[in-house]
Amino acid sequence: MQNASSTGLATFQELWGKAVSVHADQPFLVFRELTGGTTAWTYADFDALTARVAGMMAARGVGLGDAVHVALRNSPAFVLVWMAAARLGAWIVSVDPASTRSDIELQVRRTEPKIGFCAGNRADVYRAGSRGILDAVVEVRETAADTMEGSPLLGAPVEATAVSPEDRLAVMFTSGTTSAPKGVVLTQANYLHTATTMAGVIGLESQDRWFVTLPLFHANSQFYCFSPAIAAGASIGLTASFSASGWFAQAAELNVTHASLFAAPIRMILARRPLDAPTLALKHLWFAQSLGEEHYREFAQYIGVAPRQLYGMTETTAIVTGDMGATPSHDVIGTRALGRDVKLLSPATGQWAGTGEVGVITVRGTRGLDLFESYLDDPGKTDQCFTEIDGQTWFSTGDLARFDGDGVFRFVGRIDDVIKVAGENVSLTEVEAALAQAPGILEVAVLSRPDPMRDQVPVAFVVPRDAANPPLIPELESWAAENLAPQSRPREWTLIEELPRTSVGKIRRFKLDATTAGSAVARKTAS
Repeated sequence: MQNASSTGLATFQELWGKAVSVHADQPFLVFRELTGGTTAWTYADFDALTARVAGMMAARGVGLGDAVHVALRNSPAFVLVWMAAARLGAWIVSVDPASTRSDIELQVRRTEPKIGFCAGNRADVYRAGSRGILDAVVEVRETAADTMEGSPLLGAPVEATAVSPEDRLAVMFTSGTTSAPKGVVLTQANYLHTATTMAGVIGLESQDRWFVTLPLFHANSQFYCFSPAIAAGASIGLTASFSASGWFAQAAELNVTHASLFAAPIRMILARRPLDAPTLALKHLWFAQSLGEEHYREFAQYIGVAPRQLYGMTETTAIVTGDMGATPSHDVIGTRALGRDVKLLSPATGQWAGTGEVGVITVRGTRGLDLFESYLDDPGKTDQCFTEIDGQTWFSTGDLARFDGDGVFRFVGRIDDVIKVAGENVSLTEVEAALAQAPGILEVAVLSRPDPMRDQVPVAFVVPRDAANPPLIPELESWAAENLAPQSRPREWTLIEELPRTSVGKIRRFKLDATTAGSAVARKTAS
């Protein structure tokens, strides 16, 4: 595997330049519009457009060290602005295009961008949130038309600005499923390291093509798909939006070989797969978060390859572990990724956990290289998650895992997702994955609530597969009694219309109580 140091490159900007030089006439991006049409660009085509977008941005005052706010859905415009920022030594703040006025105002105040990008059909909200703070706002169509003459994106081409590895390339806000989002600061070196590492882990080749349907503003698409594709000279099949029912057909249409998903979208794809959907022959599929065995086997059958679970987060850039064994499994996050030093820290003793014990995943690395640089304007939180041990930097992820005797890590859950029920540890993540396979369930979230007898107990929020014919709660209780240990069985069941989720499918747990107050279809508390 080639890593960043072995390539002789120092920045992500240099990586893009090398890809353009070596793979100039090879396909880089194939974009599928919401309307179904597709447009393709080679590396050379896209680089020429990038130079013109950078020229437009430079004319608006964007230069080395400046922030660029990007509230765009998956589109050529998003990728062009990202690459143009790298060319100028600027940094992007990529956010959910559906951000509210107050979200946009907070983001813009925190990052003080020189320029902002939004879609014309969402410009009213964007301008309301940035009014009086951000003067330069560019409205785009989020279609291939943004790459054509007359587009507001295009100016006179400019050469690349010299940048350093430690220069900032992005601030990525975490999804905020349990708390307010944190701004993760990422450098040119972070993106370079991630690109070369993720390409090398799976042996990505120039003829391969990633399928990107999850939002581009999220780390999954940037870290695990786009960046390694650039490192290998591979191409991207990009859809304007995620479609569970259309996922298989779009993958076949775009002739993709690789994909990356979370468990929740996989469950949606399986639930809404048309009977005439094509069976794929993918070479590789990453997935993150717990997936039940039945769903795992079913999805593997449809995509033609066994999915491989990974573990990583925005703060760790490249993956920490990956299931790269000969026989991948639904319930392991695999072995240490090449070059990673990973240990588990016991939350009870503060010592390194032994084989078979549960501990917090803790990763050794270098800030700004294979770990994020810092949290934006929050030295307190930054200091809390980094620890110096014998002169080495360790990052505490806040996630729990177990290292088994067979040499693999098994994910347990967030440290606040593992509860004590009558003295027994229960992983709410594992309970969710199991319940998602119960008859009649489309989606499920499991939370904890205090209990006077058992300290804490699981409670389940269930979205029926068929809203007109939802599962009966006694039936769910019977299924749980047959398939879950006593301490893992939910003590309360609530049927709801939908779960509050982030744009990549993660459950916003802190919003569940407020959401279910008005949308509960049925509720029952077990005796």
